[in-house]
Amino acid sequence: MNTDTIETSEPATMPNETIRTLLERRSIRGFADEPIPEETAALLELTAQHAATSRYFNEWSAIRVTDPALAAAIAEEAHQGYIAHAPLLYIFLADQRRNADLITAEDPQVSEEDERFILKTSYAFLQAQNDAVLALHAMETAANSLGLGCVILGSVLNDPDRLVDLLHLPKLVYPVLGLAIGKPSQDPSLKPRMPRPAQIFKNSYQRPSEAEIAQVVSDFDQSVFRYYRDVRHMDAPRKTFSQIMADKAFSPADGHSPMLPSIQAQGFDFDK
Repeated sequence: MNTDTIETSEPATMPNETIRTLLERRSIRGFADEPIPEETAALLELTAQHAATSRYFNEWSAIRVTDPALAAAIAEEAHQGYIAHAPLLYIFLADQRRNADLITAEDPQVSEEDERFILKTSYAFLQAQNDAVLALHAMETAANSLGLGCVILGSVLNDPDRLVDLLHLPKLVYPVLGLAIGKPSQDPSLKPRMPRPAQIFKNSYQRPSEAEIAQVVSDFDQSVFRYYRDVRHMDAPRKTFSQIMADKAFSPADGHSPMLPSIQAQGFDFDK
């Protein structure tokens, strides 16, 4: 892993507020009991719609959860109680259903079972998933720029089949991530980030040597250890990043259901 030509210093000053917003993003899990104005929610939704979209297919959707009972059910499924109290809660979806319906409305003779139908292929699923993530990130950044706090919710996929049922998702629609938004009631410290040369390479993937791991990653390990020791709640692990990864890589799947059968049940064919 050649780090000679990779600049590693942080900017002395922030060149603009966009950069500041991105570099200071944190996950916020505690929200003030204050509603978000409807015009703010509409603006956030508009920013999501302006994110990049693969092939201009617009192959994502989002469900804004306003029913307290539904929010509580999602929080239970995710094992994250704070989700139920978020002033704004969205579930972002990989969505090929809308485009499939548009096609069949244009030509009723078209069949989704036709071998030429590409919207249920693995490629179509991954591109729709990418679209959903890009839209979510745009909304999160916009919310942060307005002084709101957010947390991205991978936990909503603990039981994807249950989430599909809760949201009444049709075939060719699959949940990707959730996003909870509100006025922060907490002020957590920034988590350490991995040294750039260990994560961003030039021209090809570069596996570090043992010596380079000791040089580049060890400082990050200690930063993570100090973060959990000094900043996080007492129940948080007192471990380095390497130790955390060693534990997680061989631990049970933390209650997550297998993903592929769930995705295929929604009509996506990963053999294509």
